[in-house]
Amino acid sequence: VGDGRCPIVDTWWQTETGSIMITPIPGATPCKPGTATLPFFGVDAAILDDAGNECKANEDGRLVIRKPWPAMTRTIYGDKARYKKTYWSDYEGFYTAGDGARRDKDGNFWIIGRLDDVLNVSGHRLGTAEIESSLVAHPSVAEAAVVGRPDDMKGQAVVAFVTLKEGFETTEELRTELRNHVGKLIGAIAKPDDIHFAPGLPKTRSGKIMRRLLKELVITGDVSGNTTTLEDFNVIASLRAAITR
Repeated sequence: VGDGRCPIVDTWWQTETGSIMITPIPGATPCKPGTATLPFFGVDAAILDDAGNECKANEDGRLVIRKPWPAMTRTIYGDKARYKKTYWSDYEGFYTAGDGARRDKDGNFWIIGRLDDVLNVSGHRLGTAEIESSLVAHPSVAEAAVVGRPDDMKGQAVVAFVTLKEGFETTEELRTELRNHVGKLIGAIAKPDDIHFAPGLPKTRSGKIMRRLLKELVITGDVSGNTTTLEDFNVIASLRAAITR
């Protein structure tokens, strides 16, 4: 990627923030692959635990913004009460992004993913985005999506849906290889319990993977939720078949 000349610039922001909040400065900020690096000028970002204490280096927590910034959203469709409850109720006076993150010893921010996409596996908090990234890093994988399902022993089991690149076949050997690949990059605790090979993943018309539908399929075996934004309805049938194999 980038032909060895152009780096991938990873940033963090939201529609609600109105501007990029955590970003490297071209030519000035040393970049680490996978991190959004440091807060932009004037942005006071922090990572807190559930009790509101600032997390130590490399501890997972909740990403918050502690001071106002120029482009911040001030309401949601004129509903100030909803805005306050959604973004300001977790920690008094702090904007809660709804994302999990950690900060390394150099101060760089690593975004784990949405807090509602964080799995609790045997007491360990695992970001689905991190597991997905490790799967996509394998030469055979084109796309991957990870969800959790209830598990009596571990609390949640890791379930991965994988679309392979052209030229690769769905075999048990590859399934085992992918599981071990995740274990090598993240740790044994993150190895997917189930890996389902599928020709495609459910996406909106704008290209976002609809993990909600995957979670429904894993837990109930069917999809009953809203599918009005689903681009290709045929993908549900192929996913259902992949689960029952």
